[in-house]
Amino acid sequence: MSQVAPYEVDDCRGVLKVYSDGSIWRSTKPSFEVSVLDDGSVLWKDVVFDKSNNLSLRLYKPALAKGKRLPIFYYIHGGGFCIGSRTWPNCQNYCFKLALALQAVVVAPDYRLAPENRLTLAVEDGFNSVKWLQAQALANEGDPWLVDSVDFSRVFVSGDSAGGNIAHNVAVRLRAGSKSLEPVRVRGYVLLAPFFGGTRLTESEEYGSKDAFLNWELIDRFWRLSIPDGDTMDHPLVNPFGPASLDLEPVELEPILVVCGGSDLLKDRAKEYANALKNWGKDVTYVEFEGQQHGFFTINPDSEPSIKLMQIIKDFITKYSI
Repeated sequence: MSQVAPYEVDDCRGVLKVYSDGSIWRSTKPSFEVSVLDDGSVLWKDVVFDKSNNLSLRLYKPALAKGKRLPIFYYIHGGGFCIGSRTWPNCQNYCFKLALALQAVVVAPDYRLAPENRLTLAVEDGFNSVKWLQAQALANEGDPWLVDSVDFSRVFVSGDSAGGNIAHNVAVRLRAGSKSLEPVRVRGYVLLAPFFGGTRLTESEEYGSKDAFLNWELIDRFWRLSIPDGDTMDHPLVNPFGPASLDLEPVELEPILVVCGGSDLLKDRAKEYANALKNWGKDVTYVEFEGQQHGFFTINPDSEPSIKLMQIIKDFITKYSI
């Protein structure tokens, strides 16, 4: 009997394909073909933070910031837990802008991707990238490129989409004061269109445009490929308010800035998240950019909304650095 050739069952932006026999193909190219805009105003280099899993992070710092103690700003990339990398040009270009505009050392870690590595591994990797910073602060001879430039007591953890989900879970794990990270101190979190889910669809998920940059078909595909086998979108790492999720009401958290585009299908869930935490007395700010799609700030970083967002992030860092 002749065997049926494997056929494609899932395609994620042309850079990840899953076949009927379970095999997986990944492109060596990014899904966004843009030029890297490296003009020398920001220095950068790669560092391995987890040898056992071959995971690296990319460090950025303003070239003219010598002699200053800069805050540290984590930028955890997005991609539905399935695609994306610190090396993708759209990520690199945004980190250049963050380092310059915020006058900060930017840390952009990679994490293991699904479906080869399903949740909870990406969240563990994100947390371990922050623990790496503690190891640098405590080392007798930490990386001089880092330790000579930064203020370990002024750390902010941000994440884009799936990275925003990771940032939330890091915040919950570290709690207010981040005592387990001493002498490193996280002062706040920035969740950029955080990728949360749930078995009950929100209005924006159910009725959002099929032509959206991140439409429901792709959202559903990302979750199917990343959630632990046999689990649902109410998994605690997916839905912060699911039936099995930790009760966040008594949990003390650092200040959180939540940002979403008004045309983003994730908008309702981001707003519900921010409102729930605010109602429990947390210091949470929600900012929505009317008419903007998912990832607007990396897709068009020079747009008026993106420039406004950068100022909001800068003000957030200034406010909570004191």
